[in-house]
Amino acid sequence: MSAAAGGLAPASAAHALHLARREGRRVPSALLQTASRAEAYAIQDATLAAIGPVGGWKVGARAPGLEPTCAPLPAEGLLPGGVRLQGPAWRLRGIEAEIGFQLGADLPPRAAPYTLADVAGAVESVLPVIEIVETRLADWFGADANAQLADLLSHGALVLGRRQPFAPAWFDLTRAEAALHFDGQTVAHTVGEHPSPDAGALLVWLANHCAARGAGLKAGQIVTSGSCTGMLFASAGTAVRVEIGELAPVALSF
Repeated sequence: MSAAAGGLAPASAAHALHLARREGRRVPSALLQTASRAEAYAIQDATLAAIGPVGGWKVGARAPGLEPTCAPLPAEGLLPGGVRLQGPAWRLRGIEAEIGFQLGADLPPRAAPYTLADVAGAVESVLPVIEIVETRLADWFGADANAQLADLLSHGALVLGRRQPFAPAWFDLTRAEAALHFDGQTVAHTVGEHPSPDAGALLVWLANHCAARGAGLKAGQIVTSGSCTGMLFASAGTAVRVEIGELAPVALSF
């Protein structure tokens, strides 16, 4: 695939992003200019080919009815609850409280579109997760949407809480209650404020997107469905705790 005007070809862009992750560099977003989402997704694929296995996916939409976007999550960045994160990799420390779904069966590429019943049958468990938002872009605040999409939608890491058996009711986030605490102080408490609360529709879109992309979703992968609390930024040294509905709390510290 050719590069858009002013931007690098997907393989070169992915190499730059990989080095940025490994060496703490930052990449001008102009180098990731793409003509389409398809090119941004090609950069994602090339980036993961360099980083290693896919451990999960993030998917979300800004509002119901809008086309979702997604990014594969490196397996090395799926971390256990209680983890302490220190060092130069954690600069933004954007925090999002999310609901994750773990697959118990593969959803491989196929000719027939996946349905809600297919996806619900493949999900094994539900769990609270904390997504840490980080960037490899030097000008993150001014970067266009496709540059951020190419940079794995600004994914830094995913901290995993305790799993519990999945029930289809978890796909309805219209009444999901979430609380986010920094150093014991409540900084966000929301009920039903997820921007695209039909998580089932998001996962169906993702299953079909990944099938068309030639990868498919795989058993064991975690799919996280977007923030219930919006994004807040933690300071260095902060203890973070997330509570979502009846799920066990999950925590991390910087």
